[in-house]
Formats: sequence, C-alpha cells, structure tokens
Amino acid sequence: QVQLVESGGGLVQAGGSLRLSCAASERSFRTSAMGWFRQAPGKEREFVAGTAWITGSTYYADSVKGRFTISRDRTKSTVYLQMNSLTPEDTAVYYCAAAPETLRLRRNTADHWGQGTQVTVSS
Repeated sequence: QVQLVESGGGLVQAGGSLRLSCAASERSFRTSAMGWFRQAPGKEREFVAGTAWITGSTYYADSVKGRFTISRDRTKSTVYLQMNSLTPEDTAVYYCAAAPETLRLRRNTADHWGQGTQVTVSS
C-alpha cells in the first residue's frame, strides 16, 4: 500500500507563507490526480486544491483562489501546495490525497490519504 507523506506545516503569522510537500512512498506510484484537503477543528474536511497528474490542470476552492498554488513534480512523485497571504481561517490539518480523477477530489473523496500536517496561522 503506497503511503503519502506530507511535510512543511508549522506556525506562521497572518500574511505569511508556507509550502507543503507530499511525496509518495513509492516512486513507481501512478495516479491520475493528487490534491490537498484540510480540516479545521469542529469542521468537516474540505477540498482545497487538486491537479491532474499528466496535464497539470489545477482546481481550487474559492476560499484559496489567488492565494494558494498547487504544483507537482512527476519525476519525484511529489505534489506541493504553496500557500501565501495566510489568514487565521486557514488554520487546519492539511491532508494530501490521490485519486483516479480530479472530479473525485473535488467531490471530497480519494483513494489514498496522507497522515496530515498541521498549519497554524496566528493573528
């Protein structure tokens, strides 16, 4: 079973930036879509961003458009989430996920999940 391992979370002040990374444990891992989700305390998990693995097409939740950028390095089986202009409302555990298609990610489902990384934005 492939594992997705996130890194890059931490504590940042409002207005700051963080870059999350998610690497598949197997370089031979093949997928069609990868993305990021987040879950804040007391809230449901929500889709943040997704990318089609082959074409690089990207999709974002309205709440992060213009501030977050998802990208992938196919040679490293790694997906990134660059987060800029962070606000306290972005505080959550961020999860990496993989799915057969981006539509499933946008419907808040996936086949593989990472363990999550905490992002805390202080005001």
